[in-house]
Amino acid sequence: MDAPLATDCPPLVLQHLSAAAAEHLAARFRVLGDPSRLQLLSLIASQPSGEACVCELTEPLGLSQPTVSHHLKVLYEAGFLIRERRGTWIYYRVVYQTLQDLGVTLSSLT
Repeated sequence: MDAPLATDCPPLVLQHLSAAAAEHLAARFRVLGDPSRLQLLSLIASQPSGEACVCELTEPLGLSQPTVSHHLKVLYEAGFLIRERRGTWIYYRVVYQTLQDLGVTLSSLT
């Protein structure tokens, strides 16, 4: 399995947010700002096995295989997914820690 990117985002109000940390957070939120990517995360997480390949995701989204592959790559590179190659297919799983880290960051605003 490929290793996800580091998810060390500091809470927003417990300390001053550096420019680099703000850019890191903004990039992550931009990735989640696409409705198709949010649907992909939801579809993968809701699978009984907790994983899915492109072949299982194109029809429910009504998108082409290249488009779904692009969105999966963006989610993977942002640390929201891990992937594992099995023969010719790549299976994706959600990295829940990355989502939890963003949730902690947002909840620190209250």
